[in-house]
Amino acid sequence: MRHILSVLMENESGALARLVGLFAQRGYNIDSLNVAPTDDVTLSRLTLVTRGDDQIIEQITKQLNKLVEVVKVVDLTEGAHVERGLMMVKVRAAGAQREEIKRSADIFRAQIIDVTPTTYTIMVTGDEEKLAAFLEALSGATIMEVARTGVSGVARGEKVLSL
Repeated sequence: MRHILSVLMENESGALARLVGLFAQRGYNIDSLNVAPTDDVTLSRLTLVTRGDDQIIEQITKQLNKLVEVVKVVDLTEGAHVERGLMMVKVRAAGAQREEIKRSADIFRAQIIDVTPTTYTIMVTGDEEKLAAFLEALSGATIMEVARTGVSGVARGEKVLSL
């Protein structure tokens, strides 16, 4: 089962390497990883997506909590949460196909962020299903390049990840 873990950790050199090393040593895979400083410059928020049954996720959480730099770990998939990813897609867009690609972008509330005479670069945000559906909608076009961020997520309502 897919799990989104949100980790609050000290923002210091080598902390990310130790966290990723923990996954590598135990043979766990990271589907996506997203990390950035929080409003407190001494802390970073790391969001990672991994797969496993409840026992594996519990083991991962225990191991993460043993790392000195880790302040708090929350499995967002245990409750109501909001998640988003960002994807940029460069497509070949020439002739009549330009209008069709533009319509697809509008339908998905995507933005065309760069235009050349032969290409569009489109930015779309949403959950994994929306991003996959957008790529499918572009299947008639020549996709030249795709760049994606990892998932970012927060719990819904009053629940927060903080000290």
